[in-house]
Amino acid sequence: MIEQLNEFQISNDALNDEIELRRRINEEGYLFFRKLQNPDRLLKLRQDMLNVINNGGWLDSGSNLIDGIADISQQCTEGDIEYPSVYHEVYKLESFHRAGHWQEVLNIIEKVINGPVLPHPQKIARLWFPQFTEHTTPAHQDFVHFQGSYDTYTCWTPVGDCPRDLGGLAILPGTHKAEIVYDHHFSLGAGGLNVDEEKAKGQWLTTDYEIGDCLIFHSLTLHKALPNITENKLRISLDNRYQSIENPIAEHQLNPHMASTYPFTWKEVYANWKEKDLQYYWLDKVQKIIPTDKSYIDRGFTEALLLAKKGDSRAVLKLKRITNLFPNSDEAKLAKEVLLD
Repeated sequence: MIEQLNEFQISNDALNDEIELRRRINEEGYLFFRKLQNPDRLLKLRQDMLNVINNGGWLDSGSNLIDGIADISQQCTEGDIEYPSVYHEVYKLESFHRAGHWQEVLNIIEKVINGPVLPHPQKIARLWFPQFTEHTTPAHQDFVHFQGSYDTYTCWTPVGDCPRDLGGLAILPGTHKAEIVYDHHFSLGAGGLNVDEEKAKGQWLTTDYEIGDCLIFHSLTLHKALPNITENKLRISLDNRYQSIENPIAEHQLNPHMASTYPFTWKEVYANWKEKDLQYYWLDKVQKIIPTDKSYIDRGFTEALLLAKKGDSRAVLKLKRITNLFPNSDEAKLAKEVLLD
């Protein structure tokens, strides 16, 4: 059953009014635009990504490529040992990285922050299998993942139409205004951390996204994915992050996505690119790099250990993934002790 949520306010009417754009995002914590991005360009990116995904065996062999019909038997997600065989190939796409530098989004961010913008090097693709709902991204704030400055913004873009049953993003407006990081706890789903929704009051908002739509939100705004409850469609989306060039950036944001989980370098990413203009583009732009705060992830792991001891199946799955990915690590040693018990 699809959760009943209200609709976003559409901000296309304020595209050329930077004062109003800043007022809205300061008040609500988000901006939603219809067809801000070129649908034809996104459709071409979708084709690029699906070609790679199909070559990796994740799509139904008898289906139309552009429909993104998944082979359910290949279900996997971030943290699974099988995931990078396809994800890394998607991540190497030059067109995927260029999408984070499209001018129509940069123009909005420039108006919001009132100055020069630094697009984060670490772009993210979300490749979400259907009927895998236990791994739906839970309610959280992005700050715990990318850190740096509170005044960092995410642009979430579906690469194709994304009706509610395909699992688009939902926002809890105004939750950034307290200027606090909520307590985050262990969870499955992207990022592995969640906020107890019972402690965050308000009306969640979403929409039936169409190709070209995008959602921009503050790093402290609570948001979540809706479950992909379609029969067989893969949900493909982009997470791109932006900040003022003057603000600090956390060191891990200068690496490819999940490089600490699945070792991967920029040299590998750039190996077959045709152009060099976006290769290491940030080196002469970043003004201050700060250490990554690992306390959020460490807390999640500690909670997973405690929950697994009580028989929590989600936590047991998390510990098994750690032992598969990092068999010789200190975390794996602790995980194995719990799993043996």
